[in-house]
Amino acid sequence: MLLPKKVKFRKQQRGTNRGLAIRGSFISFGDYALKSVDRGLLTSRQIEAARKAISHETKRGGKLWIRVFPDKAVSKKPNETRMGSGKSPTDHYAAVIKPGKIVFELGGVTEETARNAFYKASAKLPLKMRFISKE
Repeated sequence: MLLPKKVKFRKQQRGTNRGLAIRGSFISFGDYALKSVDRGLLTSRQIEAARKAISHETKRGGKLWIRVFPDKAVSKKPNETRMGSGKSPTDHYAAVIKPGKIVFELGGVTEETARNAFYKASAKLPLKMRFISKE
């Protein structure tokens, strides 16, 4: 799973997720891409599940680029814990996704294969995604 090697601060504030993605909104490496339509967080487990689905569908052919990295610490209190007593420890890491952000890119495969692979991968992700190709 993806997670940062080292972080400057142990716990992170939630922040806001407004606006559209300007960085990472164009295809840079491959021929086909999976682009986000919704906004939200992608956990490292979800990214890994989608990556496995793509590599299985393409039979490990072509080249896959993961354009997001989960570097936002998400904290969670244990079950059956009383309110208060400070902020909870980090539970997992997530990537902040804005509309228009490219999550995966794929090259070296046919369009039909890429479309099928990204369809399977988008089923693993909690956000609405769109298939796009380089034109």
